Amino acid sequence: MATLSDLLAQKAALEKQIVDAQREEKAAAIAQVKSLMAQYGLTPADINARGPAPRRAASSGAKVPAKYRDSATGDTWSGRGLQPKWLKAALAAGRSLSEFSI
Repeated sequence: MATLSDLLAQKAALEKQIVDAQREEKAAAIAQVKSLMAQYGLTPADINARGPAPRRAASSGAKVPAKYRDSATGDTWSGRGLQPKWLKAALAAGRSLSEFSI
């Protein structure tokens, strides 16, 4: 059975091996990137250059205006997604959706 000091020594050795392996892999990756840059005639400016901004759909992030309002509380609903609790309760009580139309 290994003692605590033996285990700590093994841990330190493993941590050193991990650091060494990370350093070697990083150096290999850098060498590969430099090789590809030389092969294609790229510069660091080419790497950092931004292309055209990605296009977004016109409706993404746009807020939809409310179509229904509870005059008693001022709560609103756009008509999209699940019905809010206040509207479900009112409809269950016998009121119609058209009563809340803005």
